[in-house]
Amino acid sequence: MADSAKDDRFERLRAAVDADDPELFAAQLREIAPALPERIATNADDVEAGVAKLVLTLVEFLRRVLEHQAVRRMEGGSLTDEQVEQLGLALLRLQDRLTELKNAFGLADQDLNIDLGPLGRLL
Repeated sequence: MADSAKDDRFERLRAAVDADDPELFAAQLREIAPALPERIATNADDVEAGVAKLVLTLVEFLRRVLEHQAVRRMEGGSLTDEQVEQLGLALLRLQDRLTELKNAFGLADQDLNIDLGPLGRLL
C-alpha cells in the first residue's frame, strides 16, 4: 500500500481519537483489523519471550496513545502546571520500566515494532 494511503488511514484514526468518538474509533480499528496477523507464532521453547514481546508491544502502543492524549490536553489548556508535571513524570517512569522489561527479556525496540497495516509501523 502506498505511504500516502497509510498516512491517510493513520490520520483518520488519530482524528477519531481526537474526536473522543468511541464509535468512530472502533470503526477505524475494524478497518485496519484485516491487516493484523490472526495468530502469534510461538514454540514451546520461547513462549515466555513471545508473551513478553506481545504484552510489551501492547503496553508501548498504549503508552504512545496516552502520550498523544496528554499532549492534546496540554495544548488544549485543560491541565494545570502540576498535572502536566505529574503526567510527564508518570510517562517517563513508564518508559523507564518498559526499557527495564525489554532488557530483562532480551528485547530491543525493533522487536516491538509491529506492522499496523495501513497505519504503518508502531515505532
